[in-house]
Amino acid sequence: MRERGFSLIELLVTITVFALILTVAMPTLGTWMDNTRIRNTAEALQNGLQTARSEAVRRNQNISFYLVSLTNPGVMDNNCSVSATGSAWVVSVDSPATKCGSAPSTTVAPKIVEARTGNDAGGKVKVSGLLADGTSAAETVTFNGFGRITNTSPLARIDIKGPDDSVTYRKLRLEITRAGAVRMCDPKVTDSTDPRKCTVPDAT
Repeated sequence: MRERGFSLIELLVTITVFALILTVAMPTLGTWMDNTRIRNTAEALQNGLQTARSEAVRRNQNISFYLVSLTNPGVMDNNCSVSATGSAWVVSVDSPATKCGSAPSTTVAPKIVEARTGNDAGGKVKVSGLLADGTSAAETVTFNGFGRITNTSPLARIDIKGPDDSVTYRKLRLEITRAGAVRMCDPKVTDSTDPRKCTVPDAT
């Protein structure tokens, strides 16, 4: 009995259908991946904030969390600056500006506790550190030995969103209270009974 394979026409039809499916699915897949990056970045930043607070309590001394921008988002080196739009972060005693590549130390400035690049997001998220007013930029929050915030103009909110303003993403926000508590919330949730609701939801 003679075996029959695919004809050229059948193969072309299959490839065309597959290409159409990919064309329809790609935007959705891209948004899903960006939403995953947003979640991962938010969780990494939350971990950094919690590390700063717990270390301040453990050492009974002021420890700060800094948002930083890196020249190469995948490399934590000294080509860095403290920035309200940085997705990388450093937990340290002193400002890590131009010293982000320093090894963790309790004696050598800037006395880094822990640092992390924003490379997990692949540059596909936007981070905005803000004061409590929700509009003024901020990049640093300092915790004291009681776990409370001690600096006068502290980072009180971090908004994390996707790279394209025309796309509807699942944005997330971190809120830091004056008492030092850190929580993740969804700025689009308006139901007051929903635990995901932010203190001040988005107006849009």
